[in-house]
Amino acid sequence: MKTILLTGFEPFLDFPVNPTMRVAEELDGTVVGDYEITSRILPVDFNRAEARLMGLIREVEPDVTVSLGLAGGRSKMTPERIAINVQDGAPDNEGNQPVDKPINEDAPDAYFSTLPVREMVNALVDAGLPAEISNTAGTYLCNNVMFGGLHYAATERPGMRAGFIHIPASHELAIQHGRIPSWSHEDLLRGVRICLETIADGR
Repeated sequence: MKTILLTGFEPFLDFPVNPTMRVAEELDGTVVGDYEITSRILPVDFNRAEARLMGLIREVEPDVTVSLGLAGGRSKMTPERIAINVQDGAPDNEGNQPVDKPINEDAPDAYFSTLPVREMVNALVDAGLPAEISNTAGTYLCNNVMFGGLHYAATERPGMRAGFIHIPASHELAIQHGRIPSWSHEDLLRGVRICLETIADGR
């Protein structure tokens, strides 16, 4: 059976709950098509997140790597089209705050996702879930991890598909945060599963 490595993130900044963590954990060990899902959680740390992902890829040897991130404030599920070679943004959970720093001096300026982003969006919309392609993963840890996974695929693991999906806040997080749109956990879980099924179907 083939393998999808699915990653979520721990809570960060002013988000005391990260719905990607619960979604990833609940999908761990499930099967979609010919793929078994192996889920892991990444730290919100510029110095460790990418290295942790690389270690997991070497350990799991997945056919596909899909990373999830919270986009607090977005109301749609948004597969990311592109990752750029920049670290910048608010402090991470360890207080690191790079400014205009390349992720990898020897890497290209950007990588496009190798996941079927348009097909995932179409499948989500067909299922009644708001979705659109996003053309910016930002410059924080989500972009960092997406870029790292695609660079590793391009240089060390040819044939592995990789990419990133941003999801909205859960109702639980929105209640605690107070100022962001949200989805039910059940819809977040269903939406991510639809994306994984689309990948597994080879669309």
